[in-house]
Amino acid sequence: MGAVAGAAAVDLGAARMQMALSLGWHIIIACLGVGMPAITLLAEWRGHRTGDNNYRLLARRWARALGVLFAVGAVSGTILSFEMGLLWPGMMGVYGEVIGLPFSLEGIAFFVEAIFLGIYLYAWDRLRPVAHLLTGIPIVLAGVASAFFVVAANAWMQQPAGYEVADGRIVAVDPWAAMFNRATPPQTVHMILAAFMVAGFLMAGVYAVAMLRGRRDRYHRLGLLLPLTVAAAVTPVQIGVGDWAAHFVAEYQPVKLAAMEGVFRTGRDVPLHLGGIAVDGELRYALEIPYGLSLLAHWNPHAEIAGLEQVPPADWPPVNLVHWAFQIMVLVGFGLLLLGACLALSWKRRRDLPESPWFLRAAALSGVAAVLALESGWVVTEVGRQPWIVFRVMRTAEAVNPAPGLVYGFALVTAVYVVLTVATVYVLRRLARDVPVPLAPQERDVAGYKVV
Repeated sequence: MGAVAGAAAVDLGAARMQMALSLGWHIIIACLGVGMPAITLLAEWRGHRTGDNNYRLLARRWARALGVLFAVGAVSGTILSFEMGLLWPGMMGVYGEVIGLPFSLEGIAFFVEAIFLGIYLYAWDRLRPVAHLLTGIPIVLAGVASAFFVVAANAWMQQPAGYEVADGRIVAVDPWAAMFNRATPPQTVHMILAAFMVAGFLMAGVYAVAMLRGRRDRYHRLGLLLPLTVAAAVTPVQIGVGDWAAHFVAEYQPVKLAAMEGVFRTGRDVPLHLGGIAVDGELRYALEIPYGLSLLAHWNPHAEIAGLEQVPPADWPPVNLVHWAFQIMVLVGFGLLLLGACLALSWKRRRDLPESPWFLRAAALSGVAAVLALESGWVVTEVGRQPWIVFRVMRTAEAVNPAPGLVYGFALVTAVYVVLTVATVYVLRRLARDVPVPLAPQERDVAGYKVV
């Protein structure tokens, strides 16, 4: 019996690691698929409005990269969809009819995006400029819609709704109520804004690296400025939405909040913890801001904060992992806010980028930092819900596929993602090294334009 339990624990760990790898990999591509089309359209619009070929050139190069990323995202998204049924049949078999609607709608959004992306990529000179620009709008809307539907399904796992249980069976299913559960508004808005931040900072980082290598022409300056401006503008809004999401967690998932802040005992006047390590039922070595957590969580410095002691230790999420993921997300978020503030101040004073090379170095790292914040946020969201796959309804161990050998599937999927990563980086680097103007004969408006 002990050997069987041990084997089941190994397979459960492998299933969780496989899902984490797949989601963590796909979410980066998905963020680019949400934010990059809007930034590309903005560049194309600026090119038509100003007559500046640099904007048009940026739009065309970004569109080519977008086509590659869409194809790769389709592969990783398909893997994720199969994993939901293969790894977690205990959940999908019971609750599939409850959360099936957002997955179905996401499929429709995916096909709309694919259709219009094809038109957008191959109709540069076959449509009037305004008509071509308009074909990009459904791409933006479909990308945002896809993110909304997928995150709404995840939000249901945080706050299950839209069904009743009678005689051990799911009855009275309301898929709309399930999709628009209490967690959907803060979680979807937080994710969509994060997608624009990741896309903007990653795109800007490419051109910041090029400028550090001496490429200071207008093409590279605009390539840095345009996506960086979008990401910087979104950042303060995202911090406000993050506060909204934290208030939701405080009200509906107090155990997750306790893990995020390392609060083991219920009390009032609870300080905000910066840093620290959870050891033997207490958070040590943390810098405390008096009354901070009570104030931020409930707008009352004397408010009560529930500690982890209110639930059995078996129901605690991994405290150190959740706590430090939350710390990293917040730290990076405010760092990106500072970067945006430096850009805004320099633009107000000089109508130009900051002259300091440290600004370019920070901009070059901002994309990686945004991805780090994104992944940390998902660790807080997903690991902070453990040990529940459906919050307070079904444990993760109850949902996992009971078949042995899931560890081999994890190894296989890991190899697939290694190949996908290498192939994606190779193709994108080839695009970056290629001449900026595609060789398609219909692209006459930028023919012969050379970028140094």
